[in-house]
Amino acid sequence: MWRHRARPRRNWRETVVEQGLVFPTTPMPDGSELPYWNEEAWYEFTLDEVEMLEAATEELWAMCLQAVSHMATTMTDERLGLAPGSLAVVRRSIERRDPALYARFDLVYGTDGSVKMLEINGDTPTGLVETGIVQWKWMEEVMGEMDQWNSVHDRLVAGWEKLLASGHFSSNELHFLYDLGEEDSYDGGEMEMTCYYLMDTAIQAGWTTTAQPMAEVGWNPETLDYRDANDYPIRNAFKLYAWEEMLREPFGRYLIEETEPVPTKWIEPAWKALLSTKALLPVLWELFPNHRLLLPAYFDAPHDLENWVAKPLHGREGDSIRIHLEDMLEDVVMAGDYGAEGWVYQQYTDLPSFEGNRVVLGSWIVDGEAAGVLVRESDGMVTDYFSRVCPHVISDGLAPSPEMVAQWLAERVGPDAPALPPRS
Repeated sequence: MWRHRARPRRNWRETVVEQGLVFPTTPMPDGSELPYWNEEAWYEFTLDEVEMLEAATEELWAMCLQAVSHMATTMTDERLGLAPGSLAVVRRSIERRDPALYARFDLVYGTDGSVKMLEINGDTPTGLVETGIVQWKWMEEVMGEMDQWNSVHDRLVAGWEKLLASGHFSSNELHFLYDLGEEDSYDGGEMEMTCYYLMDTAIQAGWTTTAQPMAEVGWNPETLDYRDANDYPIRNAFKLYAWEEMLREPFGRYLIEETEPVPTKWIEPAWKALLSTKALLPVLWELFPNHRLLLPAYFDAPHDLENWVAKPLHGREGDSIRIHLEDMLEDVVMAGDYGAEGWVYQQYTDLPSFEGNRVVLGSWIVDGEAAGVLVRESDGMVTDYFSRVCPHVISDGLAPSPEMVAQWLAERVGPDAPALPPRS
């Protein structure tokens, strides 16, 4: 993997906004801006590197699914920092084998060629517009003869088609619900932007859709069902709203208490709550000790780790993280309100640095299979709200024909993708 400097396109900002990236820059409290979409650099991968990262991503996904079953049967709501009754919802979701669509791993690709999992966002991952649309359009315009590790868009459409044909959902009507976030947050609009992009891919797959903020969802006490802003029943719903938050709220109690006569079908499903908590990290280390793709991790204390990162169970975007290194006088402590729900401690690993730009790879899983990568770089030790994304290309891969793309998709999407184990 190499980083190359580049000259941004003259109209880059207007271009990416038109493509759906509503925040090309990150506003700062003092009124200045930092770049979020960064065309001043691009990253180069070889085909061998892509195939290695792809295999690592799919191996990690299979391991995570094993961990889901283990956590559901051995852990408690309290241990996971969840509202009482949450795991009952999760277990019912596993028992039904509720289908899922996508997730994103955060990986470190070391200078020694090693790959390590930092974490996974399996419930509410964002970054799809940047990956599936913006960087692909950049390559077409700037390096049209090259290829990119990026089948995200096509796989999302195919994934929605598969969900529609599964018989799991009551109709082809699908509500898209998203978290509005805080007014003064640095990532304002990110959930809404991602939700509308996913809605577009669902429409291409044959779904009939509508979208609204989760805050506008209501409850009808007579019919005992969730209603949208127009008082229409919500039977099938995609949500960009964390399960641990949903189940903690008054409306979430209706799910815990099984109040609905006709339960709403959710994407992502409730079992994804176990792929949204950092508690997954020590569980993976327990199930797969010394695995080459994992970093040692423990609950509650660093144990034998000399250099470690303390992560709150439900933390987001680096909030509340603490980094301890033996050769530093003081720990690095990130601001945030997380931590009351519990902590895990993971071995610290250096992020690869290119002229001071520290890189994390966001590796996507769609319908159980690796689908592409988003390159994020930051100035500090934590990839947080002020990170930026850069495009990438495969240097030894020329742009494939539409027929070749269709063949690759057909070969990779199939019954062999890892899935939740069958009901016992």
